Amino acid sequence: MARKAGSSARRVWLWAGGAGLLAAASLAVAVSVDARSRHKTPPEPEPVRHRPSPHSIHWPLEIPGVQYLPRAWGDIAGWAEDDQLAAFKTFRNSCAPILAQRTPPPDDKFLGASLREPCRAARGAKVHDSAAAREFFERHFVPVEISRLGEEQGFVTGYYEPVVEGSRIRTDVFTVPVYRRPSNLFVRGFNQASPSMPNKGEVFRKIGRRKLVPYYDRAAIEDGAIAGRGLEVVWLKSQTDLLFIQIQGSARIKLADGSVVRINYDAHNGYPYTPVGRILIERNIIPREQMSMQRIREYMEQNPGAADELRRQNKSYVFFREVTLGEKDEPLGAQGVPLTPWRSIAVDKGLHLYGTPFFIDATLPIEGDNSNTPFRRLMVAQDTGSAIIGPARADLYFGAGTEAGRIAGRIKNAARFALLLPKSLDPLAHGRTVPLPDPRPQEKAPASRKRSRESK
Repeated sequence: MARKAGSSARRVWLWAGGAGLLAAASLAVAVSVDARSRHKTPPEPEPVRHRPSPHSIHWPLEIPGVQYLPRAWGDIAGWAEDDQLAAFKTFRNSCAPILAQRTPPPDDKFLGASLREPCRAARGAKVHDSAAAREFFERHFVPVEISRLGEEQGFVTGYYEPVVEGSRIRTDVFTVPVYRRPSNLFVRGFNQASPSMPNKGEVFRKIGRRKLVPYYDRAAIEDGAIAGRGLEVVWLKSQTDLLFIQIQGSARIKLADGSVVRINYDAHNGYPYTPVGRILIERNIIPREQMSMQRIREYMEQNPGAADELRRQNKSYVFFREVTLGEKDEPLGAQGVPLTPWRSIAVDKGLHLYGTPFFIDATLPIEGDNSNTPFRRLMVAQDTGSAIIGPARADLYFGAGTEAGRIAGRIKNAARFALLLPKSLDPLAHGRTVPLPDPRPQEKAPASRKRSRESK
């Protein structure tokens, strides 16, 4: 619910449905939290409960349209079987930029600066096996299942780093340029010299000294709107190769001499991303259940004329920068740390803080189109993407190369998300109490509850 003008209170309805929030009940609870009531002098602290109650959710979870289900570690299917050591190493990689921040995230940023405490602990922790890593996460976090209001599950897709052939110069074979960020590209609120621009929002080009107009769309750029300005980083064989690289956000370009050029996302032209796969489904060209990146590529290669028209339906265009990485180094995510295959995810950066751990439970077509492989892993938010929108939405990073691309291209599945909430945000863990929730709309409150609210 939006903040009212002139009021310092933030009130958000959280409908928590599904399996019981309390150990003895299975019910739906509507929670309305008034931020002003959290700063009263608390009574004697309550003992920490094994299963957190719905009242143990503190202010950072106030996101409109999102529901939360506190869990015990024993409730998380696959938690005890996962290799938490790999997840711990990935989490500790994220801690370097978190601890290096001189200014905390904005007050409205999900989880705020709460990850600093477990990051400090991780920096000095001696964790050498999965059991010790699991104990670390259980000591410093509590699991909270998260999803959109009224939905039990979220959604996952996959991404990877393409490896394609290219050239430093244009040839008869390599005719498609990969452009770096143009100097006339402007984003309000960002300096043109910024290392990287946001992947969402309006983007302009400057005409004369003051006039700003929308930047060129994909069709204009493909037709040569910025050609001949020395912006070419490398050249590729096809627009299809470029499109897939733009969707993934990074690539390894293999040159004829055996060397490899690494490129990473740098900016975009300001137009929203339109999935070409969705267009193919809407046009009844590829059935929804058969859709994958491989099917899209096959269609484009077999229908080059139609591919041009289809590709230009996606007006979004991505610019790249060359980065200095070793041949075996993984690409950098938006957090600025190397991604870890099968452990890094891209999330909605408007909701989630980079470095946040999520346990994801899904059944995915890992081995093939018709396979159903259990996927129960602790993942770490280290990247983002313009199509990644929502509280329980993630892109799973599978690594580089053809096989990683095949796996990533098949992933479009429902999944359960358990966010690991730092214990510094759990009032019960610190002996604090939180006000009782308001009654459901149009439901009369019991007298005892009403007095409790009025006494504050």
